Amino acid sequence: MKKMLIIVSFVLYAAIGFTQARIISGPMLGPVELRDAKIWVEVSSDVKTAAIQYNKKGTTANKTITYKGTLGNEFNPIQFTIGGLDFNTTYQYKVLINGKAAGSTAEFTTKDLWQWRKPTPDFSFLTGSCSYFNEPVFDRPGTPYGKDTSIFETMAKEKAAFMLWLGDAWYTRDVDYYSDWGLQYRASHDRAVPVLQPFLRAMPQFGIWDDHDYGPNDIGKNYILKETSREIWKKYWCNPSYGENGQGTYTMTTWGDADIFLTDDRWWRSADRMKDSVNGFPNPEKEMLGTQQMEWLKNSLLYSSATFKIIVLGSQVLNPVSPYDKWHDFPAEYEDFMNFLKEYKINGVVFLTGDRHHSEIIKVDRPGTYSLYDITVSPLTSGTHSFGGPEKNNPYRVLGIDQLQNYGKFSFSGPRNDRKLTVDYFGVKGEKLGTWSVSEKALKTP
Repeated sequence: MKKMLIIVSFVLYAAIGFTQARIISGPMLGPVELRDAKIWVEVSSDVKTAAIQYNKKGTTANKTITYKGTLGNEFNPIQFTIGGLDFNTTYQYKVLINGKAAGSTAEFTTKDLWQWRKPTPDFSFLTGSCSYFNEPVFDRPGTPYGKDTSIFETMAKEKAAFMLWLGDAWYTRDVDYYSDWGLQYRASHDRAVPVLQPFLRAMPQFGIWDDHDYGPNDIGKNYILKETSREIWKKYWCNPSYGENGQGTYTMTTWGDADIFLTDDRWWRSADRMKDSVNGFPNPEKEMLGTQQMEWLKNSLLYSSATFKIIVLGSQVLNPVSPYDKWHDFPAEYEDFMNFLKEYKINGVVFLTGDRHHSEIIKVDRPGTYSLYDITVSPLTSGTHSFGGPEKNNPYRVLGIDQLQNYGKFSFSGPRNDRKLTVDYFGVKGEKLGTWSVSEKALKTP
């Protein structure tokens, strides 16, 4: 009898162990290009093998890519790259855990080879910032800071080319700030929230970081765990690249006739309290993007022939009356960049920013050339902000949305040489909160 109980116990233990081998979060689509696609997933510590099985939609000829890296760690975020694909083709895929299908079948469609062959394609992408998921044991007492997460259910139903996260995709807590394990835990925990999962596989996902998914509030280059944070970032995003020379997380992507520059406003950032000016002149030691990144950004803009050049930052750029952190408060670097744009007649520049817990579009005129716009989209699920103080009736604001969760949709449309960018803001259930547009011609040097 005792022998029988031991056998039954062993069988039950083995069965439980087998069922625990699972997907923790994902799959999440990364960049999908003309001939390859990246797929991210995190699996449990008892997974022995993980693979992606895929096929052209409508066919039954499957191919399998097996993950060759190390598994069995406490946290196991992994990435796959599927190469040799056909352009403008839809593929189906599923994750295999220990040789068996886990989760439902998902799909993606590679980009079309339209250049020199077809009219410029119309397309759109989603965007937003500040995604807070409550975890009461670690949250501050009082009213929960995280709000209605069903916004991600709404976003998952959108037809868009990709999602661009504008920073604070997760919020580190006091218990995480100075712990390697804590930073890893926060990324893993918040990525695994169930309501996120359909959205992560619905479209490719790109991201920049800001202070909360980098480390403590408002911190910059002095963060002692910045290298750890960068390594975790690389594990949890499938961005095309992550800075250069082991520094920073900046990168770029191209869709249609838009080049999108994803900058890093934390790695080189001086303390916000450092003086803006010294002896009446802009302080050259106070920088946000840093020399290496600025060199990359300027050269990338000079190389770009895109109609629209979307420069993405975690902090606002232009808002002259904001009492909070913005690139404008780093005047040596800011003025140098503005002079560069004007001197080289860089057309089509629009700034896209997050952070503020409200959404708005700021317009700043420039003598002798076209006006610049700073389009802020925030928050997704964190607490909201009310316009007040010097910002209450901001004369530079052309559209504003406060006290409401929201996401943005950037749409590019129209014939060649007459393209238009339209920005729509939507609420939690998809209700339209505001719309604005600008023509290609309004973003050109006279």
